[in-house]
Amino acid sequence: MTVNWSVVAGAVGSGVREVGSLLDPVGETIAEWTRPNGLHIRKVRVPLGVLGVIYESRPNVTVDCVSLVLKTGNAIVLRGGKEAAHSNQMLVEILNRVAGVPEGAIELLDSSTRDSVQELIKARGLVDVLIPRGGPGLISHVADNATVPVIETGAGNCHICVDESADFAMADGIVINAKTQRPSVCNSAEKLLVHQSIAKEYVPRIVKKLLAGGVEVRGDDETRRLTAGMSLAPAEAQDWSEEYLRLCIAVRVVAGIEDAIAHINRYSTKNSDAIVTRDEARAQLFLQQVDSAVVYWNASTRFSDGGEFGFGAEMGISTQKLHCRGPFALAELTSTKYQVAGNGQIR
Repeated sequence: MTVNWSVVAGAVGSGVREVGSLLDPVGETIAEWTRPNGLHIRKVRVPLGVLGVIYESRPNVTVDCVSLVLKTGNAIVLRGGKEAAHSNQMLVEILNRVAGVPEGAIELLDSSTRDSVQELIKARGLVDVLIPRGGPGLISHVADNATVPVIETGAGNCHICVDESADFAMADGIVINAKTQRPSVCNSAEKLLVHQSIAKEYVPRIVKKLLAGGVEVRGDDETRRLTAGMSLAPAEAQDWSEEYLRLCIAVRVVAGIEDAIAHINRYSTKNSDAIVTRDEARAQLFLQQVDSAVVYWNASTRFSDGGEFGFGAEMGISTQKLHCRGPFALAELTSTKYQVAGNGQIR
């Protein structure tokens, strides 16, 4: 495969420029009020401090993270994957030569040894927050072993629910896009749930399209019955919780919206899940009751992305609830402090 590096560089540079054009959240007054005793209290945004980012390939992550961290007045320690060691080294050298970048604000650790990961995740008191980006193994290792606070990102067992009132053409486009546009990322669809009242018509239709697109399809008993002759593999118990990260999807026929929501809340990694329906009441029920960072009505899960959300870039997609959730960028790279002004008050 031939890579057009000028296109790659242009895309990375465009992301940096977009981040640069956004408002700096540091110093923003989130709220302010005056107490009966005359104390004036302001809650303002401040930098988090030193961020450690552990990631695998994709050297564009190096540039995205640095641009977001410097914009918010933080410093960053990067530990990339060995596959992109030379690219990351060159990118960090270039970024450190940019006028105005403070000395020591961008540091790159040796990626040839796992010792650097262990040192970084135990650097409590030196590093304020860790952000692991990569596969489930990396994220679990960091979350389970770090003494530094962690923002977990990445895992994505994402679902598309096609409701009984769905527009079939719309559903086709959303399912195919969410599964095939970039199957190796965490916001691609891994599971398809179809309402039983439309399953006889819709399941063979979408399975045929998925197979034509090179997707391996696994199905529950009802899905396989409805697609007899297409030779689908059976979906085993472990399929419902597996994140494939490849051209593979499991299909299940559900009894209704409540069944779909229960299934998603049991098996989802709480990243991104979607419903396709023309029924607003059902859509609102789904949006309210599915416990995921991003929930969609009539749109592909592939939009869970900092750039697509207007953030310029992202540090990742947080699947936890503290202190940020979903695609996060500038605002989430800040903490807060209270500034209190008085005129001699004592307690």
